[in-house]
Amino acid sequence: MAHDQQQNPLPAPAAATVALKIDQLCVLRGPVLVIDHLSFTLDAGRFCCLTGPNGAGKSTLLRTLAGRLPATSGAFTCPVGRIYVGHADGLSPAISGRHNLASWAALYAIDAKPDTIDHALDAFDAGSFADRPVHLLSRGQRRRLALARLGLAPPNSLWLLDEPNAGLDHAADTHLDAMIAAHVSAGGMVMAATHGPLAASVPQVRLELAGNKAGASR
Repeated sequence: MAHDQQQNPLPAPAAATVALKIDQLCVLRGPVLVIDHLSFTLDAGRFCCLTGPNGAGKSTLLRTLAGRLPATSGAFTCPVGRIYVGHADGLSPAISGRHNLASWAALYAIDAKPDTIDHALDAFDAGSFADRPVHLLSRGQRRRLALARLGLAPPNSLWLLDEPNAGLDHAADTHLDAMIAAHVSAGGMVMAATHGPLAASVPQVRLELAGNKAGASR
């Protein structure tokens, strides 16, 4: 299974430091070796776009780095917080979006005051439905609530995003691009898998995962 790291021709900032280091990482999904001895580094202040066919291991890698899946062998180190937004929005359906954000922040020991949560919701124009139970919301509304977590994340954190702009309207998609650009400019990191354009104005590191998709899950 091959892994091809392609660097954007623009150089990394002079003060960049390696913040994510992956060393010979292997991950099994069932009997299939989806991630095969992957080694990779990502500097602070960089945006990594994962590429590869369905089943190549993009979602598996993101979930492993987020601590949702165990590594079979190898290791990775990341000294900053990791914020994961996956395919599933990870919202409790019986409570409101606002309550979901507050509970998520408490779980990760993030000091999110009510006005901070309001600001995060407003950034994705989610304030008008934030107090409704999540199970009453549309797919796009749930996605906007899930992404509002990024507005509560520590400034130097690693964002792990799996198809983050799926289901977004143009306004929310544009705001997500701006958030990624601002986060990277401030020294944060983003690793994302997407089938469409995402933060195209931001210089990217491309990590291609290429493997046998049979039996693997995204």
